[in-house]
Amino acid sequence: MAGKKTYDVVIIGGAIMGSSAAFWLSRLDPDLDILVVEPDPTYARSSTALSVASIRQQFTTRVNVEISRFGIEFIKNVQSWLGQGTGVDSLGFRENGYLFLSGDPQSRAVLQEACSMQRDLGAYTELLTPPEVKKRFDWLNVDDVHLASFGAKDEGWFDNMGLLGGFRKAAQSRRVRFMCDRVIAMKGEHGQVSSVSLQDAGNISAGVFINAAGTFAGGILAMLGETLPIEPRKRTVFMIDAPNAVHPDAPLMVCHSGFYLRPEHNQWICAIVPDDDKGADWDDFEPDLHLFEETLWPKLYARSPGFDAVKVISAWAGHYAYNTLDQNAVIGQHPNWRNLYLMNGFSGHGLQQAPAVGRGIAELVIHNSYQTIDMGDLGVDRILAGQPFSEKAIV
Repeated sequence: MAGKKTYDVVIIGGAIMGSSAAFWLSRLDPDLDILVVEPDPTYARSSTALSVASIRQQFTTRVNVEISRFGIEFIKNVQSWLGQGTGVDSLGFRENGYLFLSGDPQSRAVLQEACSMQRDLGAYTELLTPPEVKKRFDWLNVDDVHLASFGAKDEGWFDNMGLLGGFRKAAQSRRVRFMCDRVIAMKGEHGQVSSVSLQDAGNISAGVFINAAGTFAGGILAMLGETLPIEPRKRTVFMIDAPNAVHPDAPLMVCHSGFYLRPEHNQWICAIVPDDDKGADWDDFEPDLHLFEETLWPKLYARSPGFDAVKVISAWAGHYAYNTLDQNAVIGQHPNWRNLYLMNGFSGHGLQQAPAVGRGIAELVIHNSYQTIDMGDLGVDRILAGQPFSEKAIV
């Protein structure tokens, strides 16, 4: 096994996307010989590990809602999907819901249309007026709120590393090999990728290659002379204690002023997009601590007077694999390379979308078409044409 140089499938990247693809491929075709190449099996700096691990159905495009609808089905019934022996009996799903606050009077039609579409697909979204928001969450200031969108069911947060570990163990139980190594080159001609060169193991050939390299996805494509509008964007997350605002049953709130907030037991997790949001250096994981006192704390206090006294307990920074074209995923077969498949650019939504996207990629590889959710709107063609597929509910 140590010297094996040929596989049916090579997956580049072994975090949540690569592991999901490996799980589904081995489930749909147990005879496939699959290699997953991951440079850091600790996943310490992966988007998966540094995520706040939430899931929602409140998107404005049908495909994203359908993807998350399957995601919640998978998360709630994880053992039945992964099978026995993975050590994952539950992902501790906390079903507190998502609350979007809008301050734009012009947003009503968009929210109404999105709510109707989400409910048509099985979501439990409802629109709330400011008095209705205040009745449910009396600790919130709603003076500047025009309308709110609330999903009380099938939305919340869960164990991110539990999901990753479950995918890995289930795949390994079906003989998928995970290798600690780094792809340094790809070779191909006439629209067919032939091999990858690994830093330690040398050349590996395969019939199919899957790019699940997260923030490094563009670099992988560049090895074939292709471009991909994906870059790392840094997000600093704060764990805070606010003794005058203890609401463990609160939803994950997305405020129109630019921050999100959710409870973590009797404390809170919160973050804000910096005003000068731009591509980050690959190795920049230093938290931008100034954001809390300068920008985030005033917004928290304006939203709820209980945040008058706050202490930052800890902070960390992670990277979004940010699609600069439209902040939507890039999924599917590459038009210029018939045996290369992409699952990239999730822009902060990858963890919740991994169960459905991994299944979709496996269907494309095995059946040459989507069998469950049609993800064609998220395909690579729009990237090459520079035509955005817009999602209005970006967080």
